[in-house]
Amino acid sequence: MSFVGELKRRNVIRVAVLYFVSAWLLLQLTDVLSSLLPVPEWTGALVFLLLLIALPPALIFAWVYEMTPEGLRREKDVDRSQSITGETGKKINSVIVVLLVLAIAGMVVDRFLPERTVSPQPVAETANDAGTPRNSIAVLPFTDLSEEGDQQFFTDGLSEELLNLLVRVDGLRVASRTSAFAYRDSSLSIPQIAETLGVAHVLEGSVRKSGDRIRITAQLIDATTDRHLWSENYDRRLEDIFAIQDEIGTAIVAALRDEFGLVETASINVAASTSNMDAYALYLEAREKFLKREDLLESIVLFRRAVELDPGFARAWEGLAAVEIVTDDWVWDDGVEHVPLAVEAAEKALSIDPTLSLPYAVLGLYEYGTNKDLLTGEELFRKAVELDPKNTSAWLWYGIAMSEYGFFEKGEAFLRKCIDIDPGYLNCKHHLAVSLVSQGRTEEALRTYEPTLDADFHSMSEIFVPYYATHGNVLLATMLAHRKFGDSSAPVAEWINAIRYPGADHEIGYARLKDWERNHSSGLLLADMGIVLLPFRKYDEFVSNGSNTLYLWLPSAAEIRRSRFFSVMLREGRILEYWQERGFPNHCRPVGDDGFECDEIT
Repeated sequence: MSFVGELKRRNVIRVAVLYFVSAWLLLQLTDVLSSLLPVPEWTGALVFLLLLIALPPALIFAWVYEMTPEGLRREKDVDRSQSITGETGKKINSVIVVLLVLAIAGMVVDRFLPERTVSPQPVAETANDAGTPRNSIAVLPFTDLSEEGDQQFFTDGLSEELLNLLVRVDGLRVASRTSAFAYRDSSLSIPQIAETLGVAHVLEGSVRKSGDRIRITAQLIDATTDRHLWSENYDRRLEDIFAIQDEIGTAIVAALRDEFGLVETASINVAASTSNMDAYALYLEAREKFLKREDLLESIVLFRRAVELDPGFARAWEGLAAVEIVTDDWVWDDGVEHVPLAVEAAEKALSIDPTLSLPYAVLGLYEYGTNKDLLTGEELFRKAVELDPKNTSAWLWYGIAMSEYGFFEKGEAFLRKCIDIDPGYLNCKHHLAVSLVSQGRTEEALRTYEPTLDADFHSMSEIFVPYYATHGNVLLATMLAHRKFGDSSAPVAEWINAIRYPGADHEIGYARLKDWERNHSSGLLLADMGIVLLPFRKYDEFVSNGSNTLYLWLPSAAEIRRSRFFSVMLREGRILEYWQERGFPNHCRPVGDDGFECDEIT
């Protein structure tokens, strides 16, 4: 008998086929379990190596031994007339068929079954029973499974990068980062989270980073049925991170398109922002601090280290520009002129990539806020939102500018646009409340502002101090005042008393506030919160120190609006110049050659 014939007779070939099928199933099982259990990244490779090493012994064993009714015996000791290798071969064939059926069934369930359970139809025209549009998705923060558990900023950065990719898909509604990330470590189920966020699909996953290797598990879930539409594992070198993002984004869009008839999609193509992975890690960590408005000075340091490692990293320059331009509003007098540094970084970012949106918004904020060139500032804001209609920072700053110019309706619309994109953006909510109260819609402003009180967030928290102080809630007024001053020792009671008792002499109280200002280590000036000066009638200081003209439109500023200082502020702030060029707001009108008058807001 030939050698091949002998292999067949002894079932060695059948054992080899059985071994390969079993090994393939075992590797698939290892892949799934590795994504669920905290095992090392090399587990799959180890299993494969062990299976490879065990193959020759398995084949040798099949050649040397034979199964008999009395058990295993060496093949040379078996009388061929009594051999049952034929029956054993049939049993092996049966096992192979069963394993192949299981393998094929698993592939069908994983790859094809979801696509056959729903009839494709235009997404925009379908919704679930709760009215949630089918073309909607939330990207939850990926879980950090790294051994040290110190890669949360990296996993959050990856999640946000994927969110930004999906935002670019035409016809797909994506929950904001702030809203989705609020459910980090939530005990709620995926359907419950999706219902709260108003989305029909959820993308979740995990990241395990070890040295220069990264393992990403991502899965797309239909929240209505709580079933997986797509899932995949990626084991790559860290330098392939942008390619992985591209693959995940493309796969998700394809799954949604095939599942629900999503037709027009934007190109999913992740440009490699930098080839320096150390710079990219610093960028992600710096951006996380900027987005949370936590430790902005450290954020600046990290962004600068990123651009030092890769001077051509446009998005790091962009991030540096954004954090520099807001630092003066969040960090009192650290001895650094941040605005010129913001302009320098924004211009550098645009010199590398002129298609970026945020640098234009930064330059717009500089022109409007520092140079008082309102016309140029508006053009830059418009350029920013044209390049990226979902740039919430651009809509925020544009809305603040319009409100400060007295165009409250336009400012309100821009701020509502910001909140529509990101319902959890507290800064937009606070400034919307300012716009509303400036229009005399105080109750509506309170409904916008008060749900944010639990957040330790000082943006515009001084605006409602006069309202609460005069409406019987002195405790809340005091709390908000201390939050803005950032110092429990600040004599905020003097400010509140001046609001509550406008006819009394408050010079002693004002002197106490000025003493605190001189001795306060952070360098906060009362003019930085000009609203504090108004009940003391220190209008000359309000004007000369460049207080925010947003305060001029508040109900508590009615008296200064009736004074000569109102005209001085609008002229020095170049707001009147803007009106004369662009047209006056509804409640104001020109008088004579160079004058104006405004109706009192009620």
